[in-house]
Amino acid sequence: MSDYIEEGENLKPSVRKQFFRRRKSCPFTGQNAMKIDYKDTRILVKFVSERGKMMPSRITAVSIKKQRELAVAIRRARFLALMPYVNG
Repeated sequence: MSDYIEEGENLKPSVRKQFFRRRKSCPFTGQNAMKIDYKDTRILVKFVSERGKMMPSRITAVSIKKQRELAVAIRRARFLALMPYVNG
């Protein structure tokens, strides 16, 4: 008899529930999608972190093609002083 198993105790094998992750969709594709424009800073700010860094596409769910367009728009807005380079 083992010291660890008490008599009459139900021992069940540990069963893990499978983690379900919903597939993210790009906010810039499809009908009624937002347009990427360097002059529209309200939209661009959503894709920049509080430190001023561009958020990666794995977090924002932006497609590869639209992520490149978004990066160019953010850079243009910064260059034209519509957005800050660093939020300090």
